[in-house]
Amino acid sequence: MTARLPSLNGLRAFEAAARHLSFTVAASELNVTQTAISHQIRRLEEELGIRLFVRQNRALALTPEARDYLPGVRAAFNDLRLATDRLLRKDDGHVLTVSTLASLAAKWLLPRLSTFQEAHPGIDVRITTSTGLVDFSTGDVDAAIRYGRGHWAGVRADWLMADELFPVCSPALLAGDKPLRCPQDLADHTFLHTSGGYDDDWRLWLTAAGLPSNISKHAGVSFDLIFLTVQAAIDGHGVAMGRTSYVADDIAKGRLVVPFKIALPADAGFYLVSPEARADPPKLRDFRQWLKASVQNKA
Repeated sequence: MTARLPSLNGLRAFEAAARHLSFTVAASELNVTQTAISHQIRRLEEELGIRLFVRQNRALALTPEARDYLPGVRAAFNDLRLATDRLLRKDDGHVLTVSTLASLAAKWLLPRLSTFQEAHPGIDVRITTSTGLVDFSTGDVDAAIRYGRGHWAGVRADWLMADELFPVCSPALLAGDKPLRCPQDLADHTFLHTSGGYDDDWRLWLTAAGLPSNISKHAGVSFDLIFLTVQAAIDGHGVAMGRTSYVADDIAKGRLVVPFKIALPADAGFYLVSPEARADPPKLRDFRQWLKASVQNKA
């Protein structure tokens, strides 16, 4: 039996509230009252039979189920926007569609994107997420931010930034009853892993730190998206292997700390890629210049 889809208004309210972690800001964005947002989310929770938000010390937080649900909901709304644009044949001279990894979008790109929109209000940015290489021949995507060594045929690849690898954890974990003063203390903590292209991060770092790599195979939890791994570390569930692009903001805001001074350079980095045949229209040129400036300024 096919499951009935939940209320679209409820999903919109959930996506906005989850993105801002605020009912008030979500209400302002959707041009409704905060009470309406609360009612829509309550009805959505009743439809799903799952609690989506919890209040912690006057702050709003997602439940583990909501964190798992959010990427799919966000991707679905992005797909709807893109499909509507294609249906209405919107002037693509003002629409810039950028594909990237979901975790990079959530932890690095989206928090900065408002500065581009303020500088270029005439460009309508569409973000879509994918783990695979973009097929530019379809014409739906103008550019992509990808991780690798920059050797992709048929595209222009502009270098953006490299990552360093280092463990991160919640400040609360350091204040707990299990010390984390030296790398050897990791053996007493839960390792948080990310699958996919990050499977080897812990082994590489432990080897560089002079520790046996098999200690990371002790009790641990694995996630398929790195921003979920980072969120688990923020919530105090263990120690994650951080990458600069994904954890710099959380470290700056005190949500994460770096317990050790050992950092390992990654052997690849992030590039902005675009098809060689249409790599420099004004909208993409503006976005490329802004992106490079954001990286250089570490904004």
